[in-house]
Amino acid sequence: MLYLESINPINQSVLAKCEFLKVFYSYYQLTVHDSLIVLLTQQKRIRDIAPKIVQLLTEWTETFPYDFRDERMMRSLKEMTHRLAFGDELSRRAMQRLIQRLLRKLTTLGQYEESLATTSAAAAIDRPVALKSKQQLVRRDDCVLNLCDDPFIFAQQLTHIEMERLSYIGPEEFVRAFAQKRPSDNHKSFFSKRKASNLEAYVEWFNRLSYLTATEICMPVKKKHRARVLEFFIDVAQECFNIGNFNSLMAIITGMNMNPVSRLKKTWGKVNTDKFDILVHQMDPSSNFYSYRTALRGATQRSSTAHTSQEMIVIPFFSLFIKDIYFLNEGCANRLSNGHINFEKFWELAKQVSEFLSWRQVICPFERDRKTLQYLISAPVFSEDELQLASYESEGPENNLERDTRRSLRSSLSRM
Repeated sequence: MLYLESINPINQSVLAKCEFLKVFYSYYQLTVHDSLIVLLTQQKRIRDIAPKIVQLLTEWTETFPYDFRDERMMRSLKEMTHRLAFGDELSRRAMQRLIQRLLRKLTTLGQYEESLATTSAAAAIDRPVALKSKQQLVRRDDCVLNLCDDPFIFAQQLTHIEMERLSYIGPEEFVRAFAQKRPSDNHKSFFSKRKASNLEAYVEWFNRLSYLTATEICMPVKKKHRARVLEFFIDVAQECFNIGNFNSLMAIITGMNMNPVSRLKKTWGKVNTDKFDILVHQMDPSSNFYSYRTALRGATQRSSTAHTSQEMIVIPFFSLFIKDIYFLNEGCANRLSNGHINFEKFWELAKQVSEFLSWRQVICPFERDRKTLQYLISAPVFSEDELQLASYESEGPENNLERDTRRSLRSSLSRM
């Protein structure tokens, strides 16, 4: 069986993918001649190998659809469809269906990326530029506890967002993220033309959720209200852990561990932190995230024997997942000392990416709460400076350094 992985996409000295289609096709000498005998021979050859070509291209277009956003790739694909039509009608129809499915998928991907860009732009416009509106913001109709005070439902909506964004990340984006142009390369990198936009958007979502968590905790004026929000997010984090949504769990913990939140000693003093301490231990980075990796293996095993779609959910802590793949790629040579391909490395890379593909294919089983989803995606969040000043306004500075910092933040933010 011919595998695309046999062409190492991380090594930039290898043939560009669009050229691979041409080389693959010419390997079988699929050309049209005027001679009737040669013509009949060619038709037979095409009929013999056409199903294999269709099978290869079907897997390629379904697994790596982003490759065909490049005009050269799509042109080569259509050219192959035209040549297959010369000798095999069934394969021609299969290729037409393949291209139709591919175009639908690329259209969906394009619409998704446009919606991300629109949402991001709208959030930037609506974001408060100063803390003068803090009192007004805490009393807004879409404040988190007024909007949804059920941690389980809130965690479900977070899972909807996570799984949707996860589903649009193509495995080829990992290649683009890690592929680096080597000095020995004389050709222009095929991967340098496009950024791994969906992968980057998913990392940005993690950062947004962290800042949203911190914003909601720092925004209330009264200590008891801040404590309620703090307790709520602890419960949400617990529900995320139970679901298997480790990315949202880590984002919430990160938001709570930000200095503007962690310094609110009086607020934390009104909260039972036992549950939070357990969650922090689960995501503790010591021993290479041993506790988290143990929990992830448990969730993966549960998913493999699941009886319900909810039990199938596995959403990894994505930044660590990316880091693992990066160090596997960079830390192991592509070739062994004897010059042979390091199949063990590529097998491990394929194993991790294949596991990711199985996670992203799960359909979220939870009911959608439109208002909560819209809030999570578009609600304004404080910047780092605004968070710090909100924290000082909630619980005053404890020393001269903090007093000077608050004075400086007030001055700088008031000019915005």
